[in-house]
Amino acid sequence: MNDSRRKTLKLLAALAAAGVAPAAWADWNQAAFEMKGVPEAMRALGAQSPPGSDAILIKAPDIAENGAVVPIEIQSSIPGTRSIAVLIEKNPFPYAASFDFAQGAALPFVALRVKMGETSNVRVVVATADGKFHAAAKEVKVTIGGCGG
Repeated sequence: MNDSRRKTLKLLAALAAAGVAPAAWADWNQAAFEMKGVPEAMRALGAQSPPGSDAILIKAPDIAENGAVVPIEIQSSIPGTRSIAVLIEKNPFPYAASFDFAQGAALPFVALRVKMGETSNVRVVVATADGKFHAAAKEVKVTIGGCGG
């Protein structure tokens, strides 16, 4: 077995043990990922205008010197968090990532790196087990864009 395949299998096993379901295992919302605007992506998620929440913590740099690699950490302390979606408002396709959590089996925390074409809000939408949505946003200023445009 080659080394990269072994690493991939270990990663998938770790994600499964943590209760995080990769998109291939979860319900894939292809329509939301294909939307070119935040309002359309939010509608495709079923979250037209979720209320803001202080229970969603977004840790991202105030200024990203290189938009090609912007580190973001997100934690939800909303009870029953089922999924976390990340939207980068001014990117060509704003819906950047989605993470699903097994009920009660995982801490709703994710760390990721995204590309940002320009200064924009990073919007996070949390869905709960009871079908409600909550949102939070943080502006990240980008000095050098990372989306190739």
